[in-house]
Amino acid sequence: MNNHDNFSRRSFLGLLAAAPLSAGTLAARSKHIPIGLELFSVRDDLKKDLAGTVREVAEMGYQCVEFYAPYYQWTPAEAKQMRREMDNLGIRCYSTHNESKSFTPEGIGKAMELNHILGTRYIVMASPGPVHTLDGWKRVAELLNKANHTLMAHGFHAGYHNDDHEWEPLDGKKPIEIVAGDTDKNIILELDTGNCLASGGDPVAFITSNPGRIRAMHLKDWSPQKGFDVLIGEGIAPWKKIFAAAESVGGVQYYLIEQEGDSKYSEMETARLSLQAYRRVHA
Repeated sequence: MNNHDNFSRRSFLGLLAAAPLSAGTLAARSKHIPIGLELFSVRDDLKKDLAGTVREVAEMGYQCVEFYAPYYQWTPAEAKQMRREMDNLGIRCYSTHNESKSFTPEGIGKAMELNHILGTRYIVMASPGPVHTLDGWKRVAELLNKANHTLMAHGFHAGYHNDDHEWEPLDGKKPIEIVAGDTDKNIILELDTGNCLASGGDPVAFITSNPGRIRAMHLKDWSPQKGFDVLIGEGIAPWKKIFAAAESVGGVQYYLIEQEGDSKYSEMETARLSLQAYRRVHA
């Protein structure tokens, strides 16, 4: 067991008590649901200037961010510096995206340490890597369940973010059905609307079939003609129905815009326009 697995549980839980997101849904406490940015949307800028990019995102009006997998390489000191930056900006990080390593006995300690520093509650599996059989998907669910048992003991929950292939039938069954059906009900399902739509999935049906588990969502549109090269509201996503389902039965606590890049604009301009588009559609 490495040093990351040996940090003080007492001090860890004490600081978690002050985390910005309560165990109950933010939607239940307030009509306001924070809007954030999945920072993969501005990945090139992030590589050049981490703090400056987060600062610019906050100045646009985003209220939270989600760091993606490279954050796992940070040292605790680097995570503390980022937390200070976020606190100064008044912006939060409620979840992070992670590779499978963060859910293994060898890697979960470091993931918890960094996420504790950042003030997050959900440690989300961004992708399990290549999985080609239904038994493989069942093993993914088992990994999430085992990790979630450890995570909950320290005040976290595991989560799963869908790509597109989870919606494509494999031997007569969709992998997303295994992920949702074989995992503990307190593991969140971070629905990516664009990836769902791109594979012929129904995001509204998925939300209503998994009440209380859609605590975070990646808002992304999709068009049969342009793929992901569209802003929110320019594709086929039924946004009014999606928001209504998420906020009535899904248990959504915050939204995250994810934009893989519109060819007409820079990453930052796309993030700015996406926020404007969200405000029009959600209103």
